[in-house]
Amino acid sequence: MSGQGSIRRLREFGVRPNRELGQNFLVDDNVLRLVGEAAELSDSDVVLEVGGGLGVLSEHLAPRVRHLHVVEVDRSLEAPLRDAVGPFDNVDLHFADAVGLDMASLQPAPTKVVANLPYGVAATVILKSIEELPDAGLWIAMAQLEVGRRLAAAPGSKEYGATSVLAQLSCEVKVLRRISPNVFYPVPNVDSALVRLARVAPAPEPELVDLVHAGFAHRRKALPRSLALKGFDRERAQAALVEIGHPADARAERLSPDDFRRLAAILRA
Repeated sequence: MSGQGSIRRLREFGVRPNRELGQNFLVDDNVLRLVGEAAELSDSDVVLEVGGGLGVLSEHLAPRVRHLHVVEVDRSLEAPLRDAVGPFDNVDLHFADAVGLDMASLQPAPTKVVANLPYGVAATVILKSIEELPDAGLWIAMAQLEVGRRLAAAPGSKEYGATSVLAQLSCEVKVLRRISPNVFYPVPNVDSALVRLARVAPAPEPELVDLVHAGFAHRRKALPRSLALKGFDRERAQAALVEIGHPADARAERLSPDDFRRLAAILRA
């Protein structure tokens, strides 16, 4: 374990991790190599990094890509971040909340997302970036293990839900490996995961997104009943389920992402 960049900046700039912002700084340089290899970096890549922190991932990415956008919500980390990316002229720092940031406005447009994501917003940021960054084809993210499992979950599993469906409508999702809490400071009380999402389709249209959220809004109810509570026609939903090969009283967690796409097309017709 090394992490000398993080340790030095913690001391030099008097950084105190903000737990409310989910700050757990990477202090193991070996993980940088794993992230870089998974991201298949090239000098033509435009990368978006969310959660710049102390800049150790930023300074690893910057010399390997054409352009790097670093988003960090905590303005108090500006000094250590500028220390990290100062030697590079291909980095833009954006001090903003990634959840509210207009990612589509970033220029040049990101083609990959590589990030050590804050725990509380990891899934939200991934789904938002899938929607707002149509040129992005690959995501390599460190996130809470539970979030990684949810993104990659299969229909019928206990982790499967709206997040799983929305991610998998656009991407092939895989948890590459479990990450020990000990590679972060402060040490979190949960494991993390390195997650890979490779785009296979455009972001789902708003009507399909609404259908998915409505379907999982009441997990213990049959899907047509759950949809009816959100204003959908219950009988049409029952007929559509039968048409795509499911019982009329099927639950949302039994439908694959492709099932949801077919269901939406029938209900829209």
